[in-house]
Amino acid sequence: MKRVMSGMQSSGTLTMGNYIGAILNYKKLQDDPENECFFTVVDLHAITTPQDPKLLKEQTEAVAALYFASGIDADKSAVFLQSHVPAHAEMGWIMNTLSYMGELERMTQFKDKSQKHQESIPSGLFTYPTLMAGDMLLYQADIVPVGEDQKQHIELTRDLAQRFNQRYGETFKIPSSEIPEVGARIMSLQDAKKKMSKSDENQGGFITMVDEPNVIKKKIMRATTDSGNEVRFDKEEKPEISNLMTIYSCLSGISIKDIEKKYDGLMYGAFKKDLVDVVVEQFSPIQQKYKEIRESGSLYHMLQQGAEKAHAVADRTIEDVKEKMGFVLPVNKLKK
Repeated sequence: MKRVMSGMQSSGTLTMGNYIGAILNYKKLQDDPENECFFTVVDLHAITTPQDPKLLKEQTEAVAALYFASGIDADKSAVFLQSHVPAHAEMGWIMNTLSYMGELERMTQFKDKSQKHQESIPSGLFTYPTLMAGDMLLYQADIVPVGEDQKQHIELTRDLAQRFNQRYGETFKIPSSEIPEVGARIMSLQDAKKKMSKSDENQGGFITMVDEPNVIKKKIMRATTDSGNEVRFDKEEKPEISNLMTIYSCLSGISIKDIEKKYDGLMYGAFKKDLVDVVVEQFSPIQQKYKEIRESGSLYHMLQQGAEKAHAVADRTIEDVKEKMGFVLPVNKLKK
């Protein structure tokens, strides 16, 4: 079996971009009987920037519940909170000692995020990629489903794994990234030059997975479109409508070419109205399931189930790593 590992932050409500770019792919990988999947809510990553404690707790629970509500099955996949498996922090520190300043300084996400903290840049933002590398290597992942903006982090992880293997002996699998051909990067509804993000100051730029139908309709009908009225896919000449067509295709299962045929001769207004229906139809049952999970009290039981599966793999890896590096293991961890 191939092992799959990925996760998302708990620093805000998941957006439609998260659903299309990540969760849909998680479901596809989970449903392949050849895969063993580990999906985490990376709450340790969330605190690389200051968080309100009450809000962090609520958002962590919300992201986990949305995983399950979207079809990630607790019996098929290990879904857990990163902080519930202490080996993540330990492995993150070990990867930190293997990395070089120059490697971390080249990370484009650090450059982008640090712009918001000009006066005092949190050191966690700088070392974020080593914790992410630890997450992947801890599970000896074969496949890491990520968005296009994470490719650089995967490359660093591969470098760190190879560096460790060369210094201490063959230990880590070298993971491969898996990026969806369509939908890997959903853009803002207000500006197709930037990625859809829950941190966007323009609330009209993103749709969350828990937005009410009237909110979804308002945001889509007000979404920026290109000049002209032709519903045609062209990322260079018509980036705004192409972004909306990508959303339509990913959620409906209809190909881009068939969408072009369907709306040939029609204008943006007709297309947007139908897109509203597609999005609402997709998220309504998820929202209902989400509500049931939050009200039932089953969330923590499912997360505990996932954490136990994660511990079984992560603890073995961290013990092997520490032994090879020369750490003195506790008596109960010594090999007989």
